[in-house]
Amino acid sequence: MAGQAPLLLIAAGGTGGHMFPAQALAEAMIARGWRVKLSTDARGARYAGGFPAEVVVEQVASATFARGGLAAKALVPFRIAGGIGAAVLALLRDRPEVVVGFGGYPSIPALAAATLLRLPRMIHEQNGVLGRVNQVFARRVNLVACGTWPTALPDGVEGIHTGNPVRQSVLDRAGAPYIPPGDYPMSLVAIGGSQGARILSDVVPAAIAALPESVLRNLRVAHQARAEDMERVAATYEAAGIMAEVEPFFTDIPRRLSEAQLVVSRSGASSIADISVIGRPSILIPFAAATADHQTANARGLVSAEAAILIPESALDPATLTAQMAAVLTQPQAAGRMAANALAQGRPDATERLVDLVLRLARKE
Repeated sequence: MAGQAPLLLIAAGGTGGHMFPAQALAEAMIARGWRVKLSTDARGARYAGGFPAEVVVEQVASATFARGGLAAKALVPFRIAGGIGAAVLALLRDRPEVVVGFGGYPSIPALAAATLLRLPRMIHEQNGVLGRVNQVFARRVNLVACGTWPTALPDGVEGIHTGNPVRQSVLDRAGAPYIPPGDYPMSLVAIGGSQGARILSDVVPAAIAALPESVLRNLRVAHQARAEDMERVAATYEAAGIMAEVEPFFTDIPRRLSEAQLVVSRSGASSIADISVIGRPSILIPFAAATADHQTANARGLVSAEAAILIPESALDPATLTAQMAAVLTQPQAAGRMAANALAQGRPDATERLVDLVLRLARKE
């Protein structure tokens, strides 16, 4: 509309993985004087509480083939088509300069409408493998921004490595000096995410308990475990005489990562981004049930850079994990190189890189 600030339309599904980078971009563009709208469905709107108050949330009709019975699945194309029609009308009423999709089924209507109207558009993929919706639109957008590098892309599609935006609390610890392992107090952080974390609760405490006494006497552990696993995990550490904090969620993970000599983690996109930006050696255990095995793809960059050790779930047992942890915690020079290599993979300026791409599209470059 005449006289109004330029409009950015962000389209994202209702999970933290999609919503966090979307929120980071929204905050940065509002700071630059842009208007921002978020296109999502009812579920996504519940995740939008952290967005700036200036962001207008527009709910669209959307659906997924992943849930519901046969009748519900049969209605999915019609719900999506209705959402696309409504999105076209909305874009004609208030035409955005750029449309950015962050994945998830709720991003379909806005991206499809932008494609039909030939508006400047891009997608951001957080993982090392394109999600289903981003797979569909990768050939239909002007730019593909990649949070994880390398990202598997369709033939002929070129990606731009922006990185995944991280929280300000992570940026505050970016590149914090690494203290290599030695004969002094050391910290190990084990984070498993909410999905499939039971195997980490089964294996990690026993593996740590089997470390050499020269390591154990200096070691303290922060272990994030599901609520139903906490009691037995804590009991295992206590029986082994290991000083450990066991919680379902740590609110100060950035501080703990910055103080850690070693991180044992799943390889979700946000965890990889945090580990890289802070710069810490890690042992990564991808969630085997992740769609298209994307957590293994997420780990590839750090592993190739010799910043991380990868243990597939199929090969995970206490003895294997003990050996790999000992290799890091008893070799300070190697651990220091891993930390430096991890930091070199980090993209603390990921949000600014996304902003630059939006401005490039707005200028039609």
